[in-house]
Amino acid sequence: MKKYLTTLLAACCMLAAFSMPASALEYHFDGPDAGLFGRPTSDDTIYVTMDKPANTDRSKNAAYIPPAFGSPTSYTLNAGELLTPNLVSGSATGTVSGTGGVTVLPPSASSSTAGGNTGSYTPVKYTAVTKDLYYSGGYLGTLKIPTLGLSVKVYQGTDADALRKGAGHFAGTSIWEGNVAIAGHNRGVNNHFGKIHTLDIGDTIKLTTQLGTRSYEVYSVSKIGVDDTSVLNDSTENIITLVTCVKNQPDYRWCVQAREK
Repeated sequence: MKKYLTTLLAACCMLAAFSMPASALEYHFDGPDAGLFGRPTSDDTIYVTMDKPANTDRSKNAAYIPPAFGSPTSYTLNAGELLTPNLVSGSATGTVSGTGGVTVLPPSASSSTAGGNTGSYTPVKYTAVTKDLYYSGGYLGTLKIPTLGLSVKVYQGTDADALRKGAGHFAGTSIWEGNVAIAGHNRGVNNHFGKIHTLDIGDTIKLTTQLGTRSYEVYSVSKIGVDDTSVLNDSTENIITLVTCVKNQPDYRWCVQAREK
C-alpha cells in the first residue's frame, strides 16, 4: 500500500509540472543592431566628387586643344589652344598675355553686319618642323647675334645631345612663323647663350632656316622662374625667344624676346 501511494504521489507531481502554464517559461531574443539590415533605397547623402563649383563652365567655350605630346607644355594644367577662342567669356577685345608681352589668341573686335554681329579673332602663327626643313648637317637653322659676335647652328630638341652641338629648338614651338623658341648653355665649352642677358632693347637677332632669313629686334630681357613656360606659347606675331640658365640660380632662367623688324 505504501509503495502504491509513493507511486501515485510521484505521478501527481509530474502531472502538475506538465500542466504549468506556458507563460511561466520566458524567452527573450535581442533584435539586430540598427543599421545592419534593411538600408533605405533612398539616400540623401551628398557626395562631393570635385572641388570645383557646380556652375563651372564645361562647355566647348572653355575647352582646350591640348599641346603636342612631348612638348614643353604637354604636362602643364590648362595649357594648349582654346577650341573656340572667339567664344571666350569677357570683352570681345580682351587679350591673354604671357611673360615678356607675348600676346596669345586675342579675339578681335566684333564687326556688325546687317544680319547681326559676326565675331572673329586673330589666329596664332605656327610652322611645324618637317623633314624637308633640315639641312644636310642635321640642323634646322643658324642663329646670329651681331652684338655678341655669336653665330650658332640650331638643332631640334633641348636635350644634352642637341645643346652639345649648338643651340636647341624647343620641340612643339614654331620654327618660322609665330614664336620660335631656342635654348642654349650659359657656361662651359658651348656657352653660346652666356651673354644674352647683356643684350639691349633694339639689338638685332637673325635666324636663317630653309624658309629664309628673318631679322628680329629685342624688346624684352628678363629673368623668369624655371617653371614659367608661358614664354613658349604660340604667338600672333613673328617673334623669337631665347632661354638659358642663370649662373648659380637654378630656380631662374634668362629670357630674351625679339619681334620681327
